[in-house]
Amino acid sequence: MVEGSMTQGAGQGPVRGTVDGWDPAIAAQAVPAGYQPMLTDARLVPVPVGEAPAGGEGEEYPPEYTPTVRDLPVITDDQEARPGPLYVVGDVHGYLDELLDALYDRGLIDAEGHWAAGTARLWFLGDFTDRGPDGVGVIELVMQLSAEAAAAGGYAKALMGNHELLLLGAHRFGDTPVNSVAGTATFLAAWRLNGGQTTDMERLEDHHIAWMSRLDAATVADGHLLLHSDTTAYLDYGTTIDAMNDAVTGVLQRGDADECWELFRKLTKRFAFRGDDGPQAARELLDTYGGRRVVHGHSPIPYLLGEVGGEFSGDAEERPTPVVDGPHVYADALAVAMDGGVTMDGKLLVAQLPLLP
Repeated sequence: MVEGSMTQGAGQGPVRGTVDGWDPAIAAQAVPAGYQPMLTDARLVPVPVGEAPAGGEGEEYPPEYTPTVRDLPVITDDQEARPGPLYVVGDVHGYLDELLDALYDRGLIDAEGHWAAGTARLWFLGDFTDRGPDGVGVIELVMQLSAEAAAAGGYAKALMGNHELLLLGAHRFGDTPVNSVAGTATFLAAWRLNGGQTTDMERLEDHHIAWMSRLDAATVADGHLLLHSDTTAYLDYGTTIDAMNDAVTGVLQRGDADECWELFRKLTKRFAFRGDDGPQAARELLDTYGGRRVVHGHSPIPYLLGEVGGEFSGDAEERPTPVVDGPHVYADALAVAMDGGVTMDGKLLVAQLPLLP
């Protein structure tokens, strides 16, 4: 979700009973009569009653008033002051059970499917529906975790994938003809050809539609440019990340079938970061939108590695099963692929991203 905006304020509670090992009961025995304690730099020092502290501009305080040191550092829990770890989820495509297992294995949810990661941050890279059995169930889980994570001081957010665009188009435009480079096409026909599930369409409700329609296309988190598709076509929609996200949202709001089809077609392109020109394509996106590494879904890692999709002379049953152990780093380490190929007996990936220097 689609960085959108939950901020957590840190309040200042009462000063703790011990500071740097100081025990009030013991310290009181060592303070001479006529002195009252105050804290300076989180250590106990005696100040005579009625005398201004150092730097107090010479004014005197009445005996009953105990001054507070100006600019006293706030004592906070370091864990609360720092953002939680950052995780990303690759393409899910309706595989709800596999998603639950992967999130549980990472400690992000509990055994009942509720947020269990405190201040952790989680980004879904899009493609929640189609091909797998329960795309709407995946959407509802992401929406649920978004609310639960925000309440715990973290967040769970999502980006727009090309299959969200496809489902939205099929729902809104149906069999309305659109202009395609291959001739006349329709969203509904394309959705069916790309694994659209009738049960998802039947269960789709207004709040699912509204949620998908407002997803950002890209974001930057901890030096990582997160987006769904491994394409530079995002650049056609804006020279800043905010302008591009606004432009994508604007296309969906205007609701012109041809314009929506063109957006879907462009964000379905892939493999921009593969090959000799891949690093330059990644740098072009990074230079425009920010970040030092692109993290994407969309193109399954087995395809990027050439493990499937090529020539194979044996029986189809003997074709090797793609092996995906984790994210694929490539393009001179400027790109990270997160689609583990769950739809082709691969793996649904949930990975923690490192903080970049």
